[in-house]
Amino acid sequence: MSKTILITGTSSGIGKATALHFAAQGWNVIATMRQPEKEQELIRHKNILVTTLDVQQPATINAAIQQGIAHFGHIDVLVNNAGYGEFGIFESTAREQVSTQFEVNVIGVMDTIRAILPHFRERKAGTILNISSGAGRFTLPLISLYCASKFALEGFSEALAFELAALNITVKIIEPGGTTTNFGKVSGDRFIANASIPDYDPFAAAAGKMFDSLSNMQLATAEEVAAVIYEAATDGTDTLRYAVGNEDFKQRLASRHTMPDQEYINAIKNSYLKFL
Repeated sequence: MSKTILITGTSSGIGKATALHFAAQGWNVIATMRQPEKEQELIRHKNILVTTLDVQQPATINAAIQQGIAHFGHIDVLVNNAGYGEFGIFESTAREQVSTQFEVNVIGVMDTIRAILPHFRERKAGTILNISSGAGRFTLPLISLYCASKFALEGFSEALAFELAALNITVKIIEPGGTTTNFGKVSGDRFIANASIPDYDPFAAAAGKMFDSLSNMQLATAEEVAAVIYEAATDGTDTLRYAVGNEDFKQRLASRHTMPDQEYINAIKNSYLKFL
């Protein structure tokens, strides 16, 4: 029997690459997005069902799950990929921006998991893969809201993994570093649109140069991330975290947990203060 995966946020980037990767391995794929009528590539694959799911609209979550089950008979794996990042100075962000960041990156994930758990419990099996970020393990300036949402997702996922293990339902976290998807461009556009407070201008300029320097590093492709997601879904282990990125990124992850706390904080400060 072919296995079936449901993926949120498949209109582009990691989500689309993951849908194509699993389909190429013979899986049935429920590829969900907010505007499926615009999708031209995924609909050409017979083992991919493209349908509507907006994580901010719970009714669409339930409908997509039921449609997927009706079409393929069951669901084995859920990938919570839909998400975005707010960039900018925290003081200049509106409360509505804070709420939306958490509604999409955290509450939407929770709602999707809650909706699929009865199916997984009935089948006495299931795998949940939550797409986090390096920003769920360490922080950088100008992305405080994004970091906060991914830290919340990491804590939720880790606790939930304990909770569901007794039911033979596995929870895993995928942590991409910098990627070549359009996430950075979209987030950058949002930063540009943020209202500026002149007092922060020198700091924001320095932090922006730091991000420019990071963008020059070798980036993981969406396809490379998709391959790790496939590994996590099929390796048969209960490994919790899978980091995806270059050696600099993996070293940064390791440093956050091996360096004394203040030493690490000072190192991050120095990475942008040199641009002031």
